[in-house]
Amino acid sequence: MAQLNIVQAVNTALREEMRRDDRVVVLGEDVGRNGGVFRCTEGLIDEFPNRVFDTPLAEGGIVGTAIGMALYGLRPVPEIQFLDFIYPAFDQIVSEAAKMRYRSGGQYSVPMVIRAPYGGGIKGGHYHSQSSEAYFCHTPGLKVVIPSTPYDTKGLLISSIRDPDPVMFLEPKKIYRAFREEVPEGDLTVPLGKAAVRREGKDVSLIAWGYMTHVCLDAAKRAAEKGWECDVVDVRTLVPLDIDAIGISHPHLASPPWLMVPTSSIPAAVTSNTMAPACGPSENSSHRWKGMTVRPFDGSNRKAWWSHSSSELPPFMVTRSVRSGSEGSLTSKSDACNPKILPSLSASCPTPRRKSSVTGCRYAE
Repeated sequence: MAQLNIVQAVNTALREEMRRDDRVVVLGEDVGRNGGVFRCTEGLIDEFPNRVFDTPLAEGGIVGTAIGMALYGLRPVPEIQFLDFIYPAFDQIVSEAAKMRYRSGGQYSVPMVIRAPYGGGIKGGHYHSQSSEAYFCHTPGLKVVIPSTPYDTKGLLISSIRDPDPVMFLEPKKIYRAFREEVPEGDLTVPLGKAAVRREGKDVSLIAWGYMTHVCLDAAKRAAEKGWECDVVDVRTLVPLDIDAIGISHPHLASPPWLMVPTSSIPAAVTSNTMAPACGPSENSSHRWKGMTVRPFDGSNRKAWWSHSSSELPPFMVTRSVRSGSEGSLTSKSDACNPKILPSLSASCPTPRRKSSVTGCRYAE
């Protein structure tokens, strides 16, 4: 069993999948003779000279070309040198790749994996240090995967390549070569949408992904010296997010650290979905209700189907968080789904005693 770092795990996963499936192709800036800016594709062009392509510096063209390849039956793995450079391809990703299955009524899909190193910590400055994974988590039809170990890197990348839909595979470059671990040779898959518990504990749950998983492990080790036992949950896949595993198995104080701007963030979603079921209708619990969310076409019929999970309640959206038990608050899902109570809700709300009180609501079509 080989000892690999994350760069080597990426290279190994690509090489083994290209040997197994001749539909897999690699394209991007300097991925050929140069082996990529971080050498993740080093040597692939020697073994697969007709399936590794250097491209111009045109991210929209790289992704658009890859979408066309996928629609015609290939399994492209385009590389964007840094996630910071992906924005010229944003329209291709969110308007075309993510929506192709839905817009074609299930006739076409885009089996494509967009690889990109992301995150700070390497003194890369403002154009080489961004953590913008949340942009893509807001897009139905995309899967967002972030490994934190060499083992998971290989397993998740192979699973992503074999997935029938587009996947954003974001690699934490700060730990590209930080450590090695044993990675099995041959076929290795890690299922998408399954979190991993990196450390068991009973007092606090630390929920993270990518590089921040290791920060949480270090924090948990230090906390243990002071008598606090923390469990550390590595979500591994941001979309689909394993909320069941996080919320049911670890109903402690959820504390997700992140390397991104602190607004409209994934940590907010994780905290809401774990704290509310754990706390129940108490004054200290938070509740976030949203409007309807369209899911990707599932192939069973020609109509869109809508999400009605516990955190997605139609047909309205509350503009502030809700404190259960206070006058004028929404205390049940059945009440929340009843639009008749909404017009009088804001009028019946008293002067808020806490910032968490309802101060108004509006319909969201």
